[in-house]
Amino acid sequence: MKLVSHLRRLIWPSAMLLVAASLVLFDQDVEQWVGLSLRMPGGVVGYLAAAWLGSRLFGLFADRRRPHKGPYPRLFRDLVAVLLFFTATIASAALLLGQGLLGALAGSSLILAMLGFAIRNVVADTLSGIALGVEAPCRIGDWVDIDEVARGRVIEIGWRTTRVLTQDATYMILPNSQIARRRITNYSAPKPQYRAQLSLKLAHEVPVDNAKALILKALNEARLIQSEPTPDVRVQALGSNSNSYAVRFWLSRFERDADCRDEVLSLIDRALRNAKIPAPRVQIELNRPRRESIDPIEHETEIARIFAASPRQSIS
Repeated sequence: MKLVSHLRRLIWPSAMLLVAASLVLFDQDVEQWVGLSLRMPGGVVGYLAAAWLGSRLFGLFADRRRPHKGPYPRLFRDLVAVLLFFTATIASAALLLGQGLLGALAGSSLILAMLGFAIRNVVADTLSGIALGVEAPCRIGDWVDIDEVARGRVIEIGWRTTRVLTQDATYMILPNSQIARRRITNYSAPKPQYRAQLSLKLAHEVPVDNAKALILKALNEARLIQSEPTPDVRVQALGSNSNSYAVRFWLSRFERDADCRDEVLSLIDRALRNAKIPAPRVQIELNRPRRESIDPIEHETEIARIFAASPRQSIS
């Protein structure tokens, strides 16, 4: 049915192209019949019909190119369509004005340069969108984490913007130039399965083996995480007051991330309370903010003060 609908979309541009070709090929017969030459209008209609038909054919090819990898980015279809219609417009202008194709391209390039300077922000977003479409760091339907910008599922990748639906059902429209400068974490590629990690601190008095066995027992009771590969616990650091552990488990889909973490943390909390594990004694240190720049005069004065306050040592 989808192929039939695509073939129906080819009827009108094909009919226009046939009519334009007839006007050009049988120009003398048409001129004798209507009293004027329709060769030039037929050429213009033929160029535009060819661009229209080419864009529709590319859409048909794009749909059949990736049947099992999700929908093809619409950006490619729009880009090919714009290039085809731009070429058809330049060729039509050259035909109407009687100029060569190179002269028409030179004039259009000057106009495009002026427009590009006026809308440079739009051009930056568009070029970033093309780069994202070519490199394909994410596809439509992927769950991504755009560093310090958004976290959710990609709905659409357009010319200027990318639309993301967050887990809170918030619809975010992000400029492509902003996304291109950020780090993108794709949770759906190469596979939707990925490993999550939680950091946990327990009191130093609890032996490491006992702590790991207790946490693993709680993880085995979880129903939302995957049993294969099996979850595990790793020691990250040993401290004077507390030991740090990394709790790692596998998830089948990113949509279940929040629910799985809630279940895992709840089970671990219940196991620790039942075992009466003491809470870690964490010492809080208040550090002064670091200076981003240092005044040279103030720095030399501070060094002189330190040397003046320090006891003198004699060297024998």
